[in-house]
Amino acid sequence: MPDRLPDALHDKLSKRLSYYEDIGIRLFYRDRLVARRAIPISQEELLPKIVPKPNVPQTPSASVTSSQKVAILPPAPKVSLFDAVSRIADDSLLKIREDYGECTRCKLHSTRNKIVFGDGNPKAELVFVGEGPGRDEDAQGLPFVGRAGKLLTQMIEAMGLQRSDVYICNVVKCRPPENRLPEPDEIKTCSPFLLRQLDVIAPRVIVCLGACSAQTLLETNRGISHFRGQWLDFRGRKLMATYHPAYLLRNPAAKADVWKDLQKVMAVLGLEVKKGKPAGAQSPS
Repeated sequence: MPDRLPDALHDKLSKRLSYYEDIGIRLFYRDRLVARRAIPISQEELLPKIVPKPNVPQTPSASVTSSQKVAILPPAPKVSLFDAVSRIADDSLLKIREDYGECTRCKLHSTRNKIVFGDGNPKAELVFVGEGPGRDEDAQGLPFVGRAGKLLTQMIEAMGLQRSDVYICNVVKCRPPENRLPEPDEIKTCSPFLLRQLDVIAPRVIVCLGACSAQTLLETNRGISHFRGQWLDFRGRKLMATYHPAYLLRNPAAKADVWKDLQKVMAVLGLEVKKGKPAGAQSPS
């Protein structure tokens, strides 16, 4: 085999390669460029030219095999107020209370008397969540101990349970002045501790008392009348929203609706569902 190409063939190939170089095709004769230029080839020269393909509509007959299917992800959700809260290994109600400390994270601390963290069975299958402490709760440091709390106790007993069987807490742990609704910044600051409480207790059912707690956990601004009495999902757990006991004190006729909601809860928990009005059908004096 000859050491080099014949001169005629060499000249012909050189002209052809020069032509390809002139029109921008360089990749397949990299060694020639290195020898000719005696300089490294740039990354751009090694990359092939990408020519965009024309838009060709897919025909109905073009099927996709199972191995070619591509998962279509749903649009990213809006930032949740719980996004920054991750499940903590070996968490407990005691640890959450210690982390909460003598909280000064929001402005509610400046007017509170006592922090109202929560009360009840730390392994309860049923958790009631209200909006925030009232005057009596602020004085005693316990949730739902005023007039609305007495009505809630009657409701729990009508279900065949005791307060010690369930867990009761609120969205915010400090009393809002004049019993106003918690404000968005107060909810955002305090509710991650509520989420940790729910994760640790791991109840089968969560009952939201009133719009504030339901809207917080469901991250919605819809009125409670749109979903009261319906089973909803909260992080894989059953959630039922119903009216707040304080609302029932002002509107006794709504007690019948709440009792229907609680009967649904009783059915899920395997409690005996009794017909008729509950023990708390009459407003406490």
